[in-house]
Amino acid sequence: MTITRRRLLKTSAGLLAATAAPRFAIAETAAGTGTVTSLSDGSLTLPASMIIGDTPMNQVQPILDKYNVSSEAFTPPCNLTLYQDGERTVLFDAGSGLEFMASAGQIHDSLDAVGLSADDVTDIVFTHAHPDHLWGLLDDFGDIAFSEATFHIGRKEFEYWSDPETINTIGEARVPFAVGAKRRLDEIADVVQLFEDQDQILPNVTAMASYGHTPGHMSFMIDGEAGNAFVIGDAIGNHHIAFARPDLPSGSDQNAEEGIQTRVAMMDMLAADNVPIIGFHLPDGGMGRVVRDGDGYVFNAE
Repeated sequence: MTITRRRLLKTSAGLLAATAAPRFAIAETAAGTGTVTSLSDGSLTLPASMIIGDTPMNQVQPILDKYNVSSEAFTPPCNLTLYQDGERTVLFDAGSGLEFMASAGQIHDSLDAVGLSADDVTDIVFTHAHPDHLWGLLDDFGDIAFSEATFHIGRKEFEYWSDPETINTIGEARVPFAVGAKRRLDEIADVVQLFEDQDQILPNVTAMASYGHTPGHMSFMIDGEAGNAFVIGDAIGNHHIAFARPDLPSGSDQNAEEGIQTRVAMMDMLAADNVPIIGFHLPDGGMGRVVRDGDGYVFNAE
């Protein structure tokens, strides 16, 4: 993968002089028949336990120390993938919006930084329906934020979050996720395009099942004459534990065992084929490659 541009854009967007201007990390590469750009939606602050789960600390502390990551809280970036092929402007996921965390929901500023608006987006393809990927679908008034876009989501994912019974079975901690997801998916239920594993959902964009983080989580291969890139969503959720020990359960996966199976298989494929990736919560814009490192892997940003 040849990165054609990596830069840091700053914009005040009318903020008061005393307020620090937001920064939007952007990385770009050729893929499919156009370009793939990583746009920042901000970042999250999560308790480390949400990722570590029940894994004994003696297994993960050396990894956290190596990457200088706190064992108290993680602050992952949120990287949305923008694919432009001259005919379509495709956004993978819609970001957090303003109802999830104050540190996220910056996608509209990032679009503006590259000369686009929400109305320029022709397609939104969802990896899954967690808040930081879906809640940006609606604006502050509860209206669709991307009024000109066609929406695409995996059938299994859509049916899970649209099922009223999910709220009763997902577990108390994730009930707000289920309520928020159903509310938003109901808004697009009559127009959303559903797809299956291995479907080519758009020219040069193929869906690949990566279940575990959510029941219907999808990743996507963008390939064509310009090159290829693999949008992994949250199937690989961080650049430290998930890479060094993909066989360990992640507390953020709704099905931990299925998440492990997906992560181990995906790491093996991506490293063996040297496929460029864009990770939603990976550093430096999330673009890079998976490289074998002894019994584990490392993320090499590019």
